[in-house]
Amino acid sequence: MQEKKLFLLDAMALIYRAYYGLIRNPRLTTAGRNTNAQFGFTTTLLDLINKEKPTHMAVAFDTSAPTERHTTFVDYKAHREDAPEDLTDAIPDIKRIIAGFNIPCIELDGYEADDVIGTLAWEAADAGYTVYMVTPDKDYGQLVRDNIFIYKPPYMGSKEEIMGVKEVCDKWQIQNVNQVIDILGLMGDAVDNIPGIPGVGEKTAMKLLSQYGTLEGVLENADKIAGKMGEKIKAGAESAILSKQLATIITNVPVTFHEEDFCIRESNKDLLAEVFTELEFKTLGRRILGETFAAGSTTDSGNAQLDLFGNIVAETNLQPAREESEAAPSILTAEFNINNTAHHYHLAATPEERASLLANLLQRQEISFDTETTGTDANNVEMVGMSFAFAAGEAWYVPVPADQQAAKAIIEEFRPLFDATHILFVGQNIKYDMIVLKWYGIEIKGPVFDTMLAHYLIEPEGRRSMDLLSAQYLQYEPVSIETLIGKKGKNQGNMRDVELDKIKEYAAEDADITLQLKEKFAPLLPLKSVEKVFYEIENPLVKVLTDMEYEGIAIDRQALADYSRELDTEIKRAEESVYAQAGVRFNLASPKQLGEVLFEKLQLDPKAKKTRTGQYATGEDVLQKLSNKHQIVEDILVFRELSKLKSTYVDALPLMLNPRTNRVHTSYNQAVAVTGRLSSNNPNLQNIPIRTDRGREVRKAFVARDKDHVLLSADYSQIELRIIAAISKDEQMMAAFHDKLDIHTATAAKVYGIDLSEVTSEMRRNAKSVNFGIIYGVSAFGLSENLGIARSEAKTLIDNYFAQYPAIKEYMDSQIRFAQQTGYVETLLGRKRWLKDINSSNAVVRGYAERNAINMPIQGTAADMIKLAMINIHKTLQQHNLRSKMILQVHDELVFDARKDEVDIIKPLILEGMRNALPLAVPVEVEIGSGINWLEAH
Repeated sequence: MQEKKLFLLDAMALIYRAYYGLIRNPRLTTAGRNTNAQFGFTTTLLDLINKEKPTHMAVAFDTSAPTERHTTFVDYKAHREDAPEDLTDAIPDIKRIIAGFNIPCIELDGYEADDVIGTLAWEAADAGYTVYMVTPDKDYGQLVRDNIFIYKPPYMGSKEEIMGVKEVCDKWQIQNVNQVIDILGLMGDAVDNIPGIPGVGEKTAMKLLSQYGTLEGVLENADKIAGKMGEKIKAGAESAILSKQLATIITNVPVTFHEEDFCIRESNKDLLAEVFTELEFKTLGRRILGETFAAGSTTDSGNAQLDLFGNIVAETNLQPAREESEAAPSILTAEFNINNTAHHYHLAATPEERASLLANLLQRQEISFDTETTGTDANNVEMVGMSFAFAAGEAWYVPVPADQQAAKAIIEEFRPLFDATHILFVGQNIKYDMIVLKWYGIEIKGPVFDTMLAHYLIEPEGRRSMDLLSAQYLQYEPVSIETLIGKKGKNQGNMRDVELDKIKEYAAEDADITLQLKEKFAPLLPLKSVEKVFYEIENPLVKVLTDMEYEGIAIDRQALADYSRELDTEIKRAEESVYAQAGVRFNLASPKQLGEVLFEKLQLDPKAKKTRTGQYATGEDVLQKLSNKHQIVEDILVFRELSKLKSTYVDALPLMLNPRTNRVHTSYNQAVAVTGRLSSNNPNLQNIPIRTDRGREVRKAFVARDKDHVLLSADYSQIELRIIAAISKDEQMMAAFHDKLDIHTATAAKVYGIDLSEVTSEMRRNAKSVNFGIIYGVSAFGLSENLGIARSEAKTLIDNYFAQYPAIKEYMDSQIRFAQQTGYVETLLGRKRWLKDINSSNAVVRGYAERNAINMPIQGTAADMIKLAMINIHKTLQQHNLRSKMILQVHDELVFDARKDEVDIIKPLILEGMRNALPLAVPVEVEIGSGINWLEAH
């Protein structure tokens, strides 16, 4: 007989957890609506059903009505922040989702969800059910019995945790679960504003209960408890009794467990489809409703930081920032597609048809252009075909054969078109198509208009694939590439395998839709006042990046192979040293085993923290604080650093060499970072390590192309600090830059009130942390953690900083005020970031927005500046017919493959191009160097 398993979900606890768990990587609809809570809760619910196979389930909600606890204690939960608006707005959706799964929602005025769950849990357990209370709330420990468990779902990478009687008792070091409420009565609960006894914490409460059994026993024996603790207990007796009453979960709520109402049933797919379409849960919808489900977006994937290969490794984007306006119409479903929309897509396969098409195209002022290729790496694919459009609903497709000589001949026929300087070429991520053309000896000479970049400036947050933009702005769902070549994976085909008529329809549609998107976006650019950034920065940069990606950079494989062996030796040496000091061999890559060695065997920290899974925390931040306590910690850090360096960079880079060029060709992304910064993948150059000597060695492997070239590196000096000085107009900081002082030394002298000559290296280090930390809204707590100093000292540093640089504090405050009034902030050139949560009543959510209001104009202006420099330098090198090439951009640095006989010519050109890209009220300094490899040049 199947075990009867009842899962009771604490709705609000799970909803809060879901919302905040995704706050750094918000799920946004095309209309800018945050769906963190809906997405996280639905995922948890689905995982429970699929993994745990419950036979019965219910979800309990709190209501807004006061409970007996509020009557007994007016301040019960009184200090809680208002819930974020996005979270409260999510609750009706979540209730509809629960209804879609045919799961009962239970709520009762006058009672909290834990009271409802406690009553149902005990009743169901008496009826022979195994009950799991799904919640992260520790209070539920008092309800646990032999067949009643707390079930904490997986969270932030941790595994689920199931707590029975033994686990609860072990956690609190108590004899029976009834003592949970005694613990809470003594120590209180800050989350619910239950006071407890002031001065009694968790460890003290556990110790007292081990001696006296119950809270009442503690109070009765207060006279026997010596010192101030005894006095605290006597003074707090009344508060303790009240707190125990508040913490006691009611188990006789007027609800009844009717097992037939709680049975897991077939879901209401129509209702789920309706909700998922509104929320744009495309992937999640398909997971639940099948592959035929389609929503108008793909927002159930967030923005993410990429590793060396461009794979997701960490979340980015601290704050959702979308403006709900006519620029972002709330189109949630695509009404139209190729089957119900009139269109005329033509094939131009013969010489005569191509000639006729070319003649027609040469008469146009604006053409949408797209390529079809055999893969996604623009530097290592073959052309399959080209598509063109110049009027909505009509387009042409030109097939290109596999024979490369014949392919080049056909593409060459269109050279007059690509050479025409009067034609505007429109494309979606047109850089890809331009790189492909370069491999056939063709360049687009006229101006370009990239629809992806236009939308990026109109709506900096979120995703912007052509399919998504088409559904959002045109209410049209394009043909999916998966219908032509299959799903991603090793068995996916390529466009060369697709029959001609199908590829013609697909490719022509791409050009057609892109042209229509251009007509939507062009008027929105001035409406949002971002046309200057588009036409003067982002669009011109496309041709610059095209040439840079096409060039690539040489790699010294032998140097990497040698370094790999050297690292391998050092890794083994560090590993053996750890084992010797530990006195035991264990899996050094296992955080669990490492924690046990450090904190149980070696006793390095009696207050060692544990993760949600119950194992010791052994992250880098934890180990750094212990590094001065034992040499073993330093060896562990070395082991980790070198192992990551070897696997992620040293051994990986040779595998990324392009077989055509034997060079590495990174791909730059203009439309990812909301600040305007470029990102890159395959490899991710922004993450090439530079902070440690061992990390910097990786740069040695990036070398000049041959003996006639050297690498030249030009790097802005402290550009963000110069920008904040110029924007804030702070006289003291501007004077330091005008006087060419070391800004960190100058800041240290100001903050510590001493002469420049008296500044120590430690003072300078502290000042440097403050200088850069201020831009990112660092707190006294954060600064104290970074520097390893007392929080009071950190606060004094920050206070002194603002006293010496008052205009910077005024800048920060004024940016927040500006954002509160307008809903956005902007760079000096007008790049915008929308901050819809800047006026949120929730302090955490509002705090993210405020920090972005301060740092985005600085980061964004730095991004705009180096992009302008790249455009100017690229143009200058071409005008002088120089053969040296700009090949890399990393943060504030540009790298050139420079001919030795041109180095003295291009250095002043580069310096001028960078210094004058965006004049500031302070000097802009650039450091420049050259060498046979990147490390030597930098």
